[in-house]
Parts: sequence; structure tokens; C-alpha cells
Amino acid sequence: MSTNRLYFIDAVRAFAILMMLQGHFIDTLLEVSYRNHSYTAFKVWEYTRGITAPTFFTISGLIFSYLLIKAKLNGTIEKRMHKGLIRGFMLIGIGYLLRAPIFEWLTGKFPDSFLVVDVLQCIGLSLILIVFIYRLTLKKTLVFSIVMLLLGLTIFMLEPLYRHLELPEVPMVFSNYLSKANGSIFNIIPWFGYVAFGGFIATLFYRYVERPKFKIAIVSGFFVIGIALIFGSSETLMKLYYVSDLSILKEVAYYNYLFTRLGNVLIIFSLFYLAENYIKQPLILKIGQKTLSIYVIHFIIIYGSLTGFGLHQLIGRALEPWQAIIGAILFLSVVCFISFYYAKTNEFVYLNLQKIIDKIRR
Repeated sequence: MSTNRLYFIDAVRAFAILMMLQGHFIDTLLEVSYRNHSYTAFKVWEYTRGITAPTFFTISGLIFSYLLIKAKLNGTIEKRMHKGLIRGFMLIGIGYLLRAPIFEWLTGKFPDSFLVVDVLQCIGLSLILIVFIYRLTLKKTLVFSIVMLLLGLTIFMLEPLYRHLELPEVPMVFSNYLSKANGSIFNIIPWFGYVAFGGFIATLFYRYVERPKFKIAIVSGFFVIGIALIFGSSETLMKLYYVSDLSILKEVAYYNYLFTRLGNVLIIFSLFYLAENYIKQPLILKIGQKTLSIYVIHFIIIYGSLTGFGLHQLIGRALEPWQAIIGAILFLSVVCFISFYYAKTNEFVYLNLQKIIDKIRR
């Protein structure tokens, strides 16, 4: 992939992680009376916040899939798949660690909330699935591309079937990846659908990025398809329902958040890729490369992971809007500063995990 495209990816990742941080800060600390749709500012904030996770999952699928495909050309595919599996399990482990109620364990209490699946576990499992799918498709980029596109479409189209899924007979450590019944928000379905679409987009960059008119074509394509998904996907689904009489199409059309959010993501991709020459700033790129460290640090500060004392416990939902906005800016600055200068979560965890695996192999 070209250097420009890498700038584009890091910029989108930076945007997604900063949006996630401010979203968590304001959602955790804003006074309850201001959470009202009669306030235009709150409506806009809530809508833009809803774009964050789809963007993060899609860009994660894009960059990981591209690196996997690229590794085949370099003759390092086995090493890349091995590294991807390690990273996937590492993310799952960190996700659980951040929710570990250590002090409650010391008192003999073992709450089920520890098993709730969050962003990191979902992304970790998604990376593992991508590795297995790529191996199963015999490392053929075209087959991988088609499979990822069909997977994304299928997961989105079947959403009504698993919307209220409950698996009482399945152990919670597994059922939480599929069901929201126990408090999990980021289940592997539908969120792997965004990762799958990201994988499909990666194959487009891999195949066509060096062509002269690719940038114009992909920016235009992202924007047009994005607008179509936001404003026309529900109508299209209803037309398909009238033709096929498949009730599931009607259900998807009436609760069409997945395709509309994908439309939002594609528009963000188009704007960032179009403006990449203006966003190739070292600070932006560095933020995009430090997403795991930033996520871990912000989780500890807000929710009191490991310590039990965070902004959630100390302040609660008590801030006025202006306080929440100023606080969010300061919070973003502090978290990024700590990540840049005092933490190396990615490297530290990965290297130590690799050492453990090497010792086991010996």
C-alpha cells in the first residue's frame, strides 16, 4: 500500500479513538437532566457518538486484513498470521483484565460483570476470525474479498434473528460473545460485520491503490455509497421485501442502524482520504498508532479499572455541559500525554506474551 493510504488509516484511527474518549467522558459525567433530545447539541453529540464504534471496527478490519494480504507478497504470511493470533488473544486478555474486580475477589466475591464482553474482546476475537478465514480461503485474495463482503452483508441482514438472543444453557464466558442478556454491548455479531466490510475494503486498496485514478474513484465511491446507505438503504430493503415477501427484510428496514452507520463510516473514510495531505501531522499519526495504550489508560481513569477509583466513582453524573466539554478536552490531552510519554502498553504486553509463548514451545 502506498504511504498516503497509511496516513489515511492512522488519521481515521486517531479520530475514532478520540471520539471514543470524549464519548465515554461525557456519557459518564454529564448531569442527567441534560440528556434530553430537546437539546439540539445533545442530539448531535449522541448521533456522532454512535458513529465511533462502527468506524473503529471497520478501520481495524481494514488495516489488519491489508497487512495480512500484503504479508503473502513478502513471504511472511505465516509470521503475520501467528502475530495476528497473538494480538487477538492479547486484546481479549486485556479486555478481561480491565474489568477484573480485584478488590472484590480479595473479599471472596466473584461478580459476573467480569465476564462482560467489551470492545477489546470483540476486536480480539475478530482478528482471530480473520486469520482463520484467510487460511480457509486458501490465501486467495479474490476469494477472501468475496467471503468478507458476503459475511458483512449476511450478518447485517440477519440482525433480527439475533437481536434478542439469549443462551441460558451456554456458559456465560461464551454466551456473552453472542448475547446481550448479561450486559455485553459489543457482541461478535453484529460487530464483526463492520470488521468484515473493513476486510473487503482492504482488498480494494490492495488490488487498485497504485492505479492513477484510484483515489478519485474510491473517494467518490465511498461518498456516494455512504449517502445511499444513510438515506436509501431502508427504502431499498422495503422494496426487496415487497418483491420477495421475506419478513426479515422488513424488520431490518424498520430498525436499520447497521447499514446507516456503515454509510456514516464510508463518508468519514472518503473525507479523510480526500484530505490526507492536510492531516499528515505527526501528532495525529501518533495518536492513531497508540490506540491500545490510549484505550487502556482512559478506561482506568474513567472507570477505575484495577484500582476501583475512577472519575465515574469520584464525580458521577454531575457536570454541567460547559464543564463536561472543557473536562473532555483536558481528559483527551492528559490521556494522550500519558500514552505518548509514560506508557508502552502495546509493546510491553506483546513482547512479554511472545516470551511466554516461546518458553512454552521450548
